[in-house]
Amino acid sequence: MDLLELERHGRNIRRGILLATHEAGSGHPGGSLSCTDILTVLYFHEMNINPKYPDMQGRDRFVMSKGHGAPALYCVLAERGYYDKSEVLTLRKLNSKFQGHPDHKLVPGVETSTGSLGQGFSASIGMALADRIDGNSARTYVLLGDGELQEGLVWESAMAAGHYGLDNLTVIVDFNGLQIDGKNEDVMTVTPIDKKFEAFGFNVISIDGHNLKEIIDGLNESKNVLGKPTCIIAKTVKGKGVSFMENQAGWHGKAPNDQELEKALSEV
Repeated sequence: MDLLELERHGRNIRRGILLATHEAGSGHPGGSLSCTDILTVLYFHEMNINPKYPDMQGRDRFVMSKGHGAPALYCVLAERGYYDKSEVLTLRKLNSKFQGHPDHKLVPGVETSTGSLGQGFSASIGMALADRIDGNSARTYVLLGDGELQEGLVWESAMAAGHYGLDNLTVIVDFNGLQIDGKNEDVMTVTPIDKKFEAFGFNVISIDGHNLKEIIDGLNESKNVLGKPTCIIAKTVKGKGVSFMENQAGWHGKAPNDQELEKALSEV
């Protein structure tokens, strides 16, 4: 798929995130918009998946470890054809399968339930190990928020991934520099991210998380690394694509009102 087509899908996904969070009156648009380009490349260019058969044997897997990024995951799955896009507009509504955080039992294409930060990373270790034991060539991709790196479980998982040399695992850090309480560096410093993952035995790649070609190249490089897992540090912008949301921690968990939605949709 060419870059223009990927850009088109990315715009559709961003529109879906805005519409769904507006309809819900709550949710996490900022961190969903920051990882949209990464998910677009994964689902439309990179991963071996089939929307008609979500549980297909030998499929690649994606884990949204920063579970509050659920709107992005739901919208990319809808854009890819796992279900109708209109369904996502029930986000966070009573009896909706589209909860505030992904539920594996309810939503086709969600590989594991996430929300408690760090747990998605640990689950991805088991997936990658299972594929190795079963002799599958499938890959596992897991997305971490940069604020999520403050969780101890993240580093236990990194230790295990390095110890087992999981070269079928790619960790992607959505490095937008902000979390619910403000700048990461003001809450709990997470840098230097590269040196920390290197210390746990990872191959580390740094990219612009909104440059589609860099995302593609980074993922390609990760597939050619043998004997160790890869961490892709993707520098991103929280609220990417919407001028008044960009680099604003206040949009971590706040839905746009009617006027804000209209302006946001006109920009993406």
